[in-house]
Amino acid sequence: MAAIFDVKYGIVPDWLTRSLLLIGFISNLILSLFSSNIKYILASIISVVITYSITYMMWQLNVWGGGDVKLFTGISSVIPFGINVDFLNIFPELSIYPFSFSVVLNSILVSFPFLIVFVTYLIFKNNIFKGNKDFLFNVFNVRSLRFLVESTLNRMVKIKNIEEGAIVNEYYFNNEYICELIGEADGNLKIYKNPKESYFKYYFKSQSAGGITNKEMYLLKILNAQGFISDEISVKISFPFAPSILFGLMIAVVYGDVIMLFTKNIFLVV
Repeated sequence: MAAIFDVKYGIVPDWLTRSLLLIGFISNLILSLFSSNIKYILASIISVVITYSITYMMWQLNVWGGGDVKLFTGISSVIPFGINVDFLNIFPELSIYPFSFSVVLNSILVSFPFLIVFVTYLIFKNNIFKGNKDFLFNVFNVRSLRFLVESTLNRMVKIKNIEEGAIVNEYYFNNEYICELIGEADGNLKIYKNPKESYFKYYFKSQSAGGITNKEMYLLKILNAQGFISDEISVKISFPFAPSILFGLMIAVVYGDVIMLFTKNIFLVV
C-alpha cells in the first residue's frame, strides 16, 4: 500500500505508517504474553528506537523523505528479528545488526535500478532529446548530465497547488519581510544570502528531502496572494522510494541481508 501511494501521490500517508507501528507493538506484545518471554516486545521497542534514530539522521542528510523514515520504523516494530519459516523452507542470511537495517541496506541497493527506470521515464516523458539529437551522443559529459538532472528532476508548480512535503528549489528575492516570516515559521525552508553578484540579495530553499511543512505551505500561498512571491516556484520531483523498500523487505525476508550474502560468497571464493 505504501508503494502504491508513493508512486501515485508521491507521499506515504501517516495513518498507514502509524497503523504499521501499532500492529508491530501489539503483535509482539501478544507473542511475549503467549510465550511468557519479554524478548519479543522488548526487541520491538529497541529496534524501533535504533531504526528511527538512524533513519531520522539520514533524513536530515537528505537521503530520503520523512514518510520513508516512518515506514522503516513501522517495519522494525513488526519484524525486529530475522524470519525463519520451516514450512516455506525460508532460512535467510541474517546479519549482526537489527533486521530493519538489512531492509534499509537492501532497499538502497535495489533503488538504483528503480532510479534508472524512473529517470529514463522522465526523460522520454519530457521529450528531452526532441530537436536535439546531438545531445543524445554527448549525454555522459558533465554539462549534459547537469542538464538532464535540471530538466527531469525539477518542475515548476503553481503556488496555489503546492503541497506539504514539496522540496523547494532556490527562490530569489529582495524583500526582508519574507526573511522574517520564513524565519518565524522555523520549518524546512531556510534563508540564504546570495553569494553571487546579482540583483537579488537572498534566496530560500528546502533544507532536506522532507520538504516544506504544512505551516510553510500556507505561508507560501499567503505570500503569493499578497504579491510578495510569484505564482510559480521550482520544486524537485521526488523519487518514490517505497517500492524499493518493498523489494528490499521481500529480499530480506526470503534471502536475507544482501551485504552479508556478498561477504559470505567472497570469503567462500577466497
